[in-house]
Amino acid sequence: MMKTLYFDCFCGASGDMIMGALIDAGADFDFIKSALGSLGVSGFEVSAEKVSKNGISATQFSVHLDADIEQPHRHLRHILEIIEKGDLPEKVKAASAETFRLIAECEAEVHGTTVEKVHFHEVGAVDSIVDIVGAHLALDNIGVERIEASKLIVGSGTVKTEHGVLPVPAPATALLLKGVPFEAGDLVGEMVTPTGAALVTQLAASFGPAPEMLVESIGYGCGTRNYEDRPNVLRVLIGESAEADFAGQQVTVIDANIDDMNPEILPTLLTDLIEKGARDAFLTPLLGKKGRPAHMITVICDEAKVQELVGVIFRGSTTLGVRMRQESRICLHRHWYTVATRWGEVRIKVGEFDGERTVASPEFEDCNKLARSAGVSVLEVYNAALAAANSGELDDA
Repeated sequence: MMKTLYFDCFCGASGDMIMGALIDAGADFDFIKSALGSLGVSGFEVSAEKVSKNGISATQFSVHLDADIEQPHRHLRHILEIIEKGDLPEKVKAASAETFRLIAECEAEVHGTTVEKVHFHEVGAVDSIVDIVGAHLALDNIGVERIEASKLIVGSGTVKTEHGVLPVPAPATALLLKGVPFEAGDLVGEMVTPTGAALVTQLAASFGPAPEMLVESIGYGCGTRNYEDRPNVLRVLIGESAEADFAGQQVTVIDANIDDMNPEILPTLLTDLIEKGARDAFLTPLLGKKGRPAHMITVICDEAKVQELVGVIFRGSTTLGVRMRQESRICLHRHWYTVATRWGEVRIKVGEFDGERTVASPEFEDCNKLARSAGVSVLEVYNAALAAANSGELDDA
């Protein structure tokens, strides 16, 4: 049996809604409050109170800022320093840092800059630091082993930001939702925030209907808005699932044979497919009819992405048709950690199966960046990071 949590995002998702739902479902608020107080950030208080949203009892989690204490815009390095100095479990530190890295990478891509130069405005405010660290603390406190989520309802229209009026979902939010099923729904407004998108997409191993499970607790976390026809809440279901490891995820596999195209263009097609939301895309060399060299392009994606990705294949290649089939796949549970090398820190992705660690993989981009900066080979940095991960340093994470 595996302790499983399901995010039911029928009315969107935000940091305060996630926090409220987790506390409502049983996470220890006093423990979370105490741990957040160790971050060394002044000028805020947190509260969690029961409210009624359209007849549904929910928990409203709030961050109260002291107007007399100025809160500066922060870069990623400042936020990572805050997290690292906090009296937090190492697992929570690593997961919280990874959430902010995801947000920073998307913000950098949207604004055409580097991660180091990204200014955290809305998402870097104290309330978002509290929401992100608090959510990982709550999950650690509950002891969840697997997380799944529903399709996200993101809203429509526009939203006012530090950068002006932007479409919903906001550009950074849209990037965070790549590869994740979502729809606008029938409400105007921003229903999924960058913080909500980052947490749900980072945490959820799969998206779809609620899994078969023996529900033990249910929590409702509410947002600040009120709607006439529905409660503005996010629901979490927590229980035991015997099938979580082995039921697998349903994916669509798209294949196409290409034998009349300049193969130099094919890697670009793979990049386009990944950017448009494919879970994976790869090439297989083969011999076609009459012994002609050819390639088979294979794309793995969610069903909701099929039409868009087939369009990418038809527009970006010479193929006249594709084959499609439904398959099941089983993915390892993944957690992020950080190890130190003599050139700097490297993120490590650790896979677990049936509660046991099976594989540790250094993040290539981290290794590549450190290698270029230090003038050493990527392999040297990669091997050092892998050795640190396998030496037992992750045992306390």
